Amino acid sequence: MLSYKTVLLALLCTSSLAIPVHKAREVPQEHSHQSILTSVTASLAKNNPAGILDPVFGLLGDAAAAQGKGSISDVECLQQAVADQAFTNAKAAGDVQGQVDALIYRALERNTGTVGGVSNPCTSIQAVNPEIAAISQHQDPASTNAAAVNKAIVLTLAQQIASVGGDPQDALKSGTFAPGNVGDSTGKGNTCDDANDATGCIFTQNLLVPDATADEINAAVGGSAAPAASQAPATGEAAETTAAAAAAAATTAAAAATTAQAAATTAASTSSSSGNFGDFGSCSVPQIEFATGFDGRKETSFQPLDKTSYNHGSADNINIITQFMCDALVNTCGADATAKATCASAQAAAAAATPETGIDADIFNAAFGIQTASRFSASRA
Repeated sequence: MLSYKTVLLALLCTSSLAIPVHKAREVPQEHSHQSILTSVTASLAKNNPAGILDPVFGLLGDAAAAQGKGSISDVECLQQAVADQAFTNAKAAGDVQGQVDALIYRALERNTGTVGGVSNPCTSIQAVNPEIAAISQHQDPASTNAAAVNKAIVLTLAQQIASVGGDPQDALKSGTFAPGNVGDSTGKGNTCDDANDATGCIFTQNLLVPDATADEINAAVGGSAAPAASQAPATGEAAETTAAAAAAAATTAAAAATTAQAAATTAASTSSSSGNFGDFGSCSVPQIEFATGFDGRKETSFQPLDKTSYNHGSADNINIITQFMCDALVNTCGADATAKATCASAQAAAAAATPETGIDADIFNAAFGIQTASRFSASRA
């Protein structure tokens, strides 16, 4: 396999891919999380049927990504495709850390053309692994509502890491940099890119800005923190014991997450709270459904999951539902300030997502620590 330096040097020397120095964009950051990239490269190498040249291409902008996409038809889905295949390979090998790193890789920020630019979600290809399907990439920290969007992504990532027996706190490793200046004509931003830093310069230079707190991560996975999966592998009976323990931890984490989600639909007659997301008073934790057939509709639409707490019919526009639910917290539920603020952030994050695809509902729900995969259970008619 060609080295990163060889591949990227070849790309940058190609006139069609050369980056004009005057163009306003963040400086490259494909190697900022190098340890994650290295792990995914090793996992992908086990079986790479699409012939993807290198996982680093999944983190490049569209034009450059196209040069290494192999047979993947949509460059906007290349990052997901890399993560999906790497996860599959790591799972087949019983490599928990490999699975964790594939999940983290899926959540890394892709390069965009400008400081504050937003990369599009993958909509044309469905991931084979639901753990990968549940995750989207980080957005430029200077983009609109980036803090809320990226926080929701990290909380969902933590749930998926816990489900495979990893340490959910590792989700914070997917974080990006401090916001750059959108008006900076140099496009420098706050980034780093060093392929020679085996750990990743965002870590060694202390440039990573956490998207959530450790307590918020624990709340998102139901208060469960699975043991780290980065320890040296055991052998013989010890290996069997370790594997059994990891499986048990994964089962416990998954059950905890399921319990947390079930609690979100508690009857409105009881007071509901969700860790650091706030106290929702007499209402349940806000959650939105996206599917076909609500209120006799033939097309997909959105509606509150709990109609007792949030009595509103379905709507084509998610903003109608999020606005109603957030208003209900203020007007009828008796929610506290934290819950209201969480809902406002969730509403903004959903509004910034690709409209009417279901991912906007997933992002809204994730802001309350609830994992859903609406965009893969229904397609927009």
